[in-house]
Amino acid sequence: MIRKIGKNLDHYYLHQVVGALFYAIMLSLALNYFWLPGHVYSSGFTGLAQLVDTLTGGKINVAWAIALVNMPLLLLAWFTLSKRFAVFTAMAVLLSAAFVPLFATKTVLTPDPLINAIFGGGINGMAVGTALRCGVGTGGLDIIGMELKHQFRMKVGSVNLAFNALIMVGAGLTYGWQYALYSIIGVVVSSHFIDLFYTHQQQIQEMIVTNKPEEMTDTIQNKMRRGVTIIDSAHGGYTGRDRSILLTVVTQHELPELRYAIKEVDPNAFYSESKVEHTGGRFYEPEP
Repeated sequence: MIRKIGKNLDHYYLHQVVGALFYAIMLSLALNYFWLPGHVYSSGFTGLAQLVDTLTGGKINVAWAIALVNMPLLLLAWFTLSKRFAVFTAMAVLLSAAFVPLFATKTVLTPDPLINAIFGGGINGMAVGTALRCGVGTGGLDIIGMELKHQFRMKVGSVNLAFNALIMVGAGLTYGWQYALYSIIGVVVSSHFIDLFYTHQQQIQEMIVTNKPEEMTDTIQNKMRRGVTIIDSAHGGYTGRDRSILLTVVTQHELPELRYAIKEVDPNAFYSESKVEHTGGRFYEPEP
């Protein structure tokens, strides 16, 4: 019985716990070793927590501010999104609040704000992307984005841009406008690294040419829960033989699994891949 429970915990929860822990450690390192020494502000609610710390003169420090500004959104996620998602997101937020003072240091690796912005943004982007890939939110704008997408099918780019613009204005008013520009560089670097590590949001269209369309379709639909469109009676210009063309859309994260499935069903199948800018209709997205 204990072994069975342990196996279930490993299967369902271990990667979320690791993701939350990894995020908290990396965020604490980025904050203490790069952002704070360089007077650089993060994006999102971490940047808001830095701003709260600054405006209160340190009476509400960054660690407490991280927990306080995220608390209302964690409650919102609990009631409207997913309890499991809310729990692990709360874990990531509270671990971050605990680790920020734990990793506090007086060591200044470099006073150069540009280097601090680039490396702090890179570490933060890696942390956020990895956490999201593990099914763990990082609070703040993650929850707002999911709420808008879930409730209203809205894109959140403009919301993120407006919120982060306010943070950058705060950085400019506090430390000088050159630091606001450095902070913007950090945000851009962070966004790039999030895209590199969080591959679930990147969609790929796969075109498969095969003489085993039914078997290939069954494998993709049953193993990956992805729809397939079949175009029959395609004619090979070189071989002169009839083939079927299959079209499906998967995420970048699912791509290795799809390639393996193709080779398993038909090693001689030809396939090509292209990035998808937008999909409409029903595209399966697992619950957070």
